[in-house]
Amino acid sequence: MAPTQISPHFHRAEFACRCGCGVDTVDVELVELLEAIRDRFGPVIINSGYRCINHNRRAGGAQKSYHTIGKAADIRIKSTPLGEVAEWLNHAYPDCYGVIEYPDWLHVDVRSMPYRSKRHI
Repeated sequence: MAPTQISPHFHRAEFACRCGCGVDTVDVELVELLEAIRDRFGPVIINSGYRCINHNRRAGGAQKSYHTIGKAADIRIKSTPLGEVAEWLNHAYPDCYGVIEYPDWLHVDVRSMPYRSKRHI
């Protein structure tokens, strides 16, 4: 069976919980944000999209993580340093969204209020 295309560059399966529970909830606004990032920087790799409560707990996610409602993704972009992507997001979307920089990935979410952080794990 062919993967379900949900936007020009993303398939629903890319957002599915990695535990194998089969849930692949993803918010339309998140997909639109990821398309904007891709348009600017090139292909986006989704490390983590939706997470069921159990998987989120095992992954060390926040109790009320945006991943658990399909409104967050942890991403990488091969061609661009993550700090550059975060800086662009800060300028392009100063009044909304969550952007959290980790050493090896960038967390983006579509919360209504802005949240910015750098995490050095």
